[in-house]
Amino acid sequence: MGKLFDRLNSDVRFIEGIKACINCGTCTAICPAAEVYDYHPRNLVDQVQSRDDEVIEELLKSDTIWYCGECMSCKTRCPRQNAPGLVIQALRKLSIETGLFVESEKGRQQLIVKRIIGETILETGYCVHFDHMNLDVFPEQGPVWQWVRDNRNEVLAKVGANYKGNGPGALRTIPKEDLDELHRIFEVTGGNKWLEKIEEHSAKKADEMGLGYEDGNQSPYFKEVFTINNQEKHTRS
Repeated sequence: MGKLFDRLNSDVRFIEGIKACINCGTCTAICPAAEVYDYHPRNLVDQVQSRDDEVIEELLKSDTIWYCGECMSCKTRCPRQNAPGLVIQALRKLSIETGLFVESEKGRQQLIVKRIIGETILETGYCVHFDHMNLDVFPEQGPVWQWVRDNRNEVLAKVGANYKGNGPGALRTIPKEDLDELHRIFEVTGGNKWLEKIEEHSAKKADEMGLGYEDGNQSPYFKEVFTINNQEKHTRS
Protein backbone atom coordinates (compact mmCIF):
# COMPACT_ATOMS: atom_id res chain seq x y z
CA MET A 1 0.00 0.00 0.00
CA GLY A 2 2.99 2.30 0.37
CA LYS A 3 3.54 4.62 3.29
CA LEU A 4 0.05 5.63 4.30
CA PHE A 5 0.96 8.93 5.91
CA ASP A 6 2.84 10.03 2.79
CA ARG A 7 -0.20 9.18 0.68
CA LEU A 8 -2.42 11.17 3.04
CA ASN A 9 0.00 14.06 2.99
CA SER A 10 -0.21 14.25 -0.81
CA ASP A 11 -3.94 15.04 -0.61
CA VAL A 12 -4.62 18.79 -0.67
CA ARG A 13 -7.57 18.31 1.69
CA PHE A 14 -5.29 16.77 4.30
CA ILE A 15 -2.77 19.58 3.87
CA GLU A 16 -5.49 22.21 4.23
CA GLY A 17 -7.16 20.34 7.09
CA ILE A 18 -4.22 20.35 9.50
CA LYS A 19 -2.15 23.50 9.66
CA ALA A 20 -1.48 24.18 13.32
CA CYS A 21 -3.56 21.93 15.56
CA ILE A 22 -3.11 22.60 19.29
CA ASN A 23 -5.41 19.72 20.30
CA CYS A 24 -7.77 22.04 22.16
CA GLY A 25 -10.88 19.94 21.48
CA THR A 26 -13.08 22.75 20.14
CA CYS A 27 -13.85 20.59 17.08
CA THR A 28 -15.23 17.79 19.25
CA ALA A 29 -17.23 20.26 21.35
CA ILE A 30 -19.01 21.69 18.28
CA CYS A 31 -19.29 18.47 16.24
CA PRO A 32 -22.91 17.27 15.69
CA ALA A 33 -21.69 13.73 14.97
CA ALA A 34 -19.88 13.63 18.32
CA GLU A 35 -23.26 14.20 19.98
CA VAL A 36 -24.58 10.83 18.84
CA TYR A 37 -21.62 8.70 17.74
CA ASP A 38 -18.59 7.43 19.58
CA TYR A 39 -16.59 9.95 17.56
CA HIS A 40 -14.04 12.58 18.57
CA PRO A 41 -12.49 14.77 15.83
CA ARG A 42 -9.78 15.87 18.25
CA ASN A 43 -8.66 12.27 18.81
CA LEU A 44 -8.73 11.54 15.09
CA VAL A 45 -6.50 14.52 14.27
CA ASP A 46 -4.16 13.50 17.05
CA GLN A 47 -3.92 10.00 15.55
CA VAL A 48 -3.03 11.11 12.03
CA GLN A 49 -0.49 13.62 13.38
CA SER A 50 1.36 10.68 14.92
CA ARG A 51 2.39 9.70 11.35
CA ASP A 52 2.18 6.10 12.53
CA ASP A 53 1.12 3.91 9.59
CA GLU A 54 -0.29 1.21 11.86
CA VAL A 55 -2.53 3.76 13.56
CA ILE A 56 -3.60 5.24 10.23
CA GLU A 57 -4.33 1.77 8.82
CA GLU A 58 -6.64 1.05 11.74
CA LEU A 59 -8.45 4.31 11.04
CA LEU A 60 -8.88 3.34 7.38
CA LYS A 61 -10.42 0.03 8.49
CA SER A 62 -12.68 1.63 11.08
CA ASP A 63 -16.24 2.92 11.22
CA THR A 64 -14.88 6.13 12.76
CA ILE A 65 -14.03 7.90 9.50
CA TRP A 66 -17.58 7.41 8.20
CA TYR A 67 -19.37 9.13 11.12
CA CYS A 68 -18.57 12.70 10.02
CA GLY A 69 -21.34 14.55 8.17
CA GLU A 70 -18.82 16.99 6.60
CA CYS A 71 -20.80 20.00 7.89
CA MET A 72 -17.49 21.80 8.53
CA SER A 73 -18.59 23.22 11.89
CA CYS A 74 -15.09 22.25 13.01
CA LYS A 75 -13.58 24.62 10.44
CA THR A 76 -15.74 27.55 11.52
CA ARG A 77 -14.93 27.15 15.23
CA CYS A 78 -11.26 26.12 15.23
CA PRO A 79 -9.05 28.92 16.67
CA ARG A 80 -6.25 27.85 14.29
CA GLN A 81 -8.40 27.32 11.18
CA ASN A 82 -7.90 23.56 11.02
CA ALA A 83 -10.63 21.41 9.46
CA PRO A 84 -10.94 17.81 10.68
CA GLY A 85 -13.76 17.42 8.14
CA LEU A 86 -11.22 17.81 5.33
CA VAL A 87 -8.93 15.29 7.01
CA ILE A 88 -11.89 12.88 7.06
CA GLN A 89 -12.37 13.38 3.31
CA ALA A 90 -8.73 12.48 2.68
CA LEU A 91 -8.98 9.42 4.93
CA ARG A 92 -12.13 8.22 3.17
CA LYS A 93 -10.49 8.58 -0.22
CA LEU A 94 -7.46 6.59 0.91
CA SER A 95 -9.65 3.96 2.56
CA ILE A 96 -11.43 3.33 -0.75
CA GLU A 97 -8.22 3.40 -2.79
CA THR A 98 -6.62 0.79 -0.52
CA GLY A 99 -9.79 -1.31 -0.23
CA LEU A 100 -9.71 -1.07 3.56
CA PHE A 101 -13.21 0.46 3.66
CA VAL A 102 -14.76 -3.02 3.43
CA GLU A 103 -13.37 -3.90 6.86
CA SER A 104 -16.00 -1.80 8.65
CA GLU A 105 -19.79 -1.82 8.66
CA LYS A 106 -20.09 1.84 7.66
CA GLY A 107 -17.32 1.48 5.10
CA ARG A 108 -19.09 -1.40 3.36
CA GLN A 109 -22.11 0.86 2.99
CA GLN A 110 -20.20 2.85 0.37
CA LEU A 111 -21.50 0.27 -2.10
CA ILE A 112 -25.00 1.56 -1.31
CA VAL A 113 -23.92 5.14 -1.98
CA LYS A 114 -22.29 4.06 -5.23
CA ARG A 115 -25.23 2.06 -6.57
CA ILE A 116 -28.14 4.17 -5.31
CA ILE A 117 -26.71 7.69 -5.64
CA GLY A 118 -23.64 7.41 -7.89
CA GLU A 119 -25.32 5.39 -10.60
CA THR A 120 -28.47 7.52 -10.41
CA ILE A 121 -26.41 10.66 -11.01
CA LEU A 122 -24.72 9.16 -14.07
CA GLU A 123 -27.93 7.67 -15.46
CA THR A 124 -30.36 10.54 -14.87
CA GLY A 125 -28.40 13.62 -13.80
CA TYR A 126 -30.18 13.59 -10.43
CA CYS A 127 -28.85 12.44 -7.03
CA VAL A 128 -32.26 10.94 -6.25
CA HIS A 129 -34.84 10.16 -8.93
CA PHE A 130 -38.51 9.34 -8.60
CA ASP A 131 -38.24 6.24 -10.79
CA HIS A 132 -35.57 4.72 -8.53
CA MET A 133 -37.56 5.16 -5.30
CA ASN A 134 -39.32 1.80 -5.24
CA LEU A 135 -40.54 -0.16 -2.26
CA ASP A 136 -38.12 -3.03 -2.86
CA VAL A 137 -35.29 -0.78 -1.72
CA PHE A 138 -37.21 1.81 0.31
CA PRO A 139 -40.05 -0.11 2.06
CA GLU A 140 -40.33 2.67 4.64
CA GLN A 141 -42.04 4.81 1.98
CA GLY A 142 -45.16 2.68 2.50
CA PRO A 143 -48.30 1.96 0.46
CA VAL A 144 -49.12 5.63 -0.18
CA TRP A 145 -45.85 5.96 -2.05
CA GLN A 146 -46.73 2.94 -4.16
CA TRP A 147 -50.05 4.61 -5.01
CA VAL A 148 -48.17 7.75 -6.05
CA ARG A 149 -45.88 5.66 -8.26
CA ASP A 150 -48.84 3.85 -9.81
CA ASN A 151 -50.48 7.21 -10.59
CA ARG A 152 -47.30 9.15 -11.30
CA ASN A 153 -48.34 11.02 -14.43
CA GLU A 154 -51.47 12.50 -12.86
CA VAL A 155 -49.93 13.19 -9.44
CA LEU A 156 -46.68 14.73 -10.69
CA ALA A 157 -48.53 16.97 -13.14
CA LYS A 158 -50.67 18.31 -10.28
CA VAL A 159 -47.61 19.31 -8.26
CA GLY A 160 -46.03 21.08 -11.21
CA ALA A 161 -43.33 18.57 -12.14
CA ASN A 162 -42.17 18.27 -15.74
CA TYR A 163 -41.81 14.48 -15.46
CA LYS A 164 -39.66 13.16 -18.32
CA GLY A 165 -40.43 16.33 -20.27
CA ASN A 166 -38.15 18.77 -22.07
CA GLY A 167 -37.37 22.28 -20.88
CA PRO A 168 -37.45 23.54 -17.28
CA GLY A 169 -39.13 21.91 -14.31
CA ALA A 170 -38.58 19.27 -11.68
CA LEU A 171 -37.91 15.72 -12.93
CA ARG A 172 -37.35 16.98 -16.47
CA THR A 173 -35.24 14.81 -18.76
CA ILE A 174 -31.61 15.92 -18.67
CA PRO A 175 -30.30 16.37 -22.26
CA LYS A 176 -27.88 13.72 -23.50
CA GLU A 177 -25.12 16.27 -24.11
CA ASP A 178 -25.31 17.31 -20.44
CA LEU A 179 -25.17 13.70 -19.27
CA ASP A 180 -22.20 13.11 -21.57
CA GLU A 181 -20.45 16.08 -19.99
CA LEU A 182 -21.22 14.72 -16.54
CA HIS A 183 -19.64 11.39 -17.51
CA ARG A 184 -16.55 13.22 -18.76
CA ILE A 185 -16.27 15.09 -15.45
CA PHE A 186 -16.36 11.78 -13.55
CA GLU A 187 -13.72 10.38 -15.91
CA VAL A 188 -11.33 13.35 -15.75
CA THR A 189 -11.59 13.79 -11.97
CA GLY A 190 -11.09 10.09 -11.22
CA GLY A 191 -14.66 9.59 -10.02
CA ASN A 192 -15.20 6.59 -12.28
CA LYS A 193 -12.07 4.88 -10.95
CA TRP A 194 -13.31 5.52 -7.42
CA LEU A 195 -16.66 3.87 -8.21
CA GLU A 196 -14.84 0.94 -9.82
CA LYS A 197 -12.70 0.53 -6.68
CA ILE A 198 -15.84 0.32 -4.55
CA GLU A 199 -17.23 -2.46 -6.75
CA GLU A 200 -13.90 -4.30 -6.99
CA HIS A 201 -13.23 -4.46 -3.26
CA SER A 202 -16.87 -5.04 -2.35
CA ALA A 203 -16.92 -8.09 -4.63
CA LYS A 204 -13.85 -9.48 -2.86
CA LYS A 205 -15.43 -8.90 0.55
CA ALA A 206 -18.66 -10.57 -0.55
CA ASP A 207 -16.68 -13.63 -1.59
CA GLU A 208 -14.87 -13.61 1.75
CA MET A 209 -18.23 -13.43 3.57
CA GLY A 210 -19.74 -16.16 1.39
CA LEU A 211 -22.46 -13.87 0.03
CA GLY A 212 -23.69 -13.58 -3.54
CA TYR A 213 -22.60 -10.48 -5.39
CA GLU A 214 -24.30 -9.21 -8.52
CA ASP A 215 -25.21 -5.89 -10.09
CA GLY A 216 -28.31 -4.13 -8.84
CA ASN A 217 -29.86 -3.94 -5.39
CA GLN A 218 -31.11 -7.49 -4.83
CA SER A 219 -27.90 -9.47 -4.25
CA PRO A 220 -27.35 -11.00 -0.78
CA TYR A 221 -24.26 -8.85 -0.16
CA PHE A 222 -26.03 -5.62 -1.09
CA LYS A 223 -28.98 -6.50 1.13
CA GLU A 224 -26.60 -7.31 3.97
CA VAL A 225 -24.78 -3.97 3.90
CA PHE A 226 -28.03 -2.10 3.21
CA THR A 227 -29.90 -3.45 6.24
CA ILE A 228 -27.23 -4.02 8.92
CA ASN A 229 -26.85 -1.08 11.30
CA ASN A 230 -25.48 -1.93 14.73
CA GLN A 231 -26.75 1.02 16.76
CA GLU A 232 -25.24 -0.23 20.02
CA LYS A 233 -21.80 -0.33 18.43
CA HIS A 234 -21.90 3.16 16.97
CA THR A 235 -23.89 5.42 19.27
CA ARG A 236 -22.64 6.95 22.47
CA SER A 237 -23.78 5.34 25.69
